[in-house]
Amino acid sequence: MNDKKNQIRRPAKPPERKANRRGAARLAAVQALYQMDIAGAGINDIFAEFESHWLGNEVEGDTYLPAEAAFFRDVVSGVVRDQAMLDPLIDEALSKGWPLKRIDAILRAVLRAGAYELQHRKDVPGRVVVSEYVDVAHAFVESEETGMVNAVLDQIARHFRGSEFVRAGG
Repeated sequence: MNDKKNQIRRPAKPPERKANRRGAARLAAVQALYQMDIAGAGINDIFAEFESHWLGNEVEGDTYLPAEAAFFRDVVSGVVRDQAMLDPLIDEALSKGWPLKRIDAILRAVLRAGAYELQHRKDVPGRVVVSEYVDVAHAFVESEETGMVNAVLDQIARHFRGSEFVRAGG
């Protein structure tokens, strides 16, 4: 049996929305974080591999969209740097009985990247961040799990950016 744990996890199907350079960077960041989690790869090795082989290139017949490399690096390095703070925050937002360590590795990567961006990338509206990472999750998992991603990131967004989520007139 072929051991796939050390391989990049490919999306099951392409995202439905037209991906832009930041969207491609988010997808690549989630894949990189997944690989780091599963294979224990170091951040410098991940940057070198993704920037030379994956971002904007064709690999095994799949064409990877050009990504905003600086954005990709910011999300990956930010998650690595802040993971000790992000994980308890995500744990708190998850349903009781489902700690982050029990969540599939690809979903951990999505939630960590989304939580990082919600906290640190104020240049991107919170609702956009949530929507983008739900789209990224949709590329890898079924709709039930994307609903969980939406709920967790929405809760984290309200924690970091409550003013963006206040309804007018109510």
